[in-house]
Amino acid sequence: MKKKYRLKKNEDFSKVISKKNSLVNSSFIIYKDKNDVGHGRVGISVSKKLGIAVIRNKIKRQLRMMIMNCFDLEESYDYVVIVRKNYLNHEYIENKNELKSLYNKIRKRRINTHGFGQQN
Repeated sequence: MKKKYRLKKNEDFSKVISKKNSLVNSSFIIYKDKNDVGHGRVGISVSKKLGIAVIRNKIKRQLRMMIMNCFDLEESYDYVVIVRKNYLNHEYIENKNELKSLYNKIRKRRINTHGFGQQN
């Protein structure tokens, strides 16, 4: 994932999380907020409770690949993905499917609240 698509600053994370617009499943929490950048950005948060630095960095690398495959970063939204403890209990494919389903719920919610399109 290119650096222009990443949230890095603590103030950006805080701004997105403060809006309290989120969805949750067993492995992830995703917060979203509209931005004015012209493309999507994603921030990843992995708690120290999930393991040592090597494990946390592996999780972040895996999550970046999942995000590149699942998210549409052409839309002007900021996302903060927080990894939960249950992530470690699943395989990569299961986690990817959970992330994809959660992202699809976010998109459907956004479409329904703005009145554009129909839910299938």
